Amino acid sequence: MAPSFGLEVRPINVQDHAEVERRIAAFAGLANVGLVVTVSALAEVHRDLIIMLAARYQVPAVYFARYFVLDGGLISYGPRVAEQYRNAAGYVDLILKGEKPAELPVILPAKYELVVNLKTAKALGLTVPQTILSRADETIE
Repeated sequence: MAPSFGLEVRPINVQDHAEVERRIAAFAGLANVGLVVTVSALAEVHRDLIIMLAARYQVPAVYFARYFVLDGGLISYGPRVAEQYRNAAGYVDLILKGEKPAELPVILPAKYELVVNLKTAKALGLTVPQTILSRADETIE
């Protein structure tokens, strides 16, 4: 899908703190870049570092969860974490009542939220379009 928008996707797979820094620094040296941080244990472990490096190197970044934006990230778009925990609790309840896990239906998130950090946008020299702001579930100033 990215090529239809004239975009090139370059996955950055990292394993440790030093590699995160090295890869983001190298990536930031390219022209017209943006970072999309997807769900992973490493993104969680290195959350503060990723946010700090995106700010240092002036790289706009989109994250998968609201708490990245609360910690200084630019934008997040993803399912509401509290809803996912409620769904998980429902699965646990069914399993404890004897349901077979393999027979349980997959429950997809019903609501995704868009969160924008205007303070970070300003620090990056970006103006967030009104169309994005009007769709945002939350803006941080």
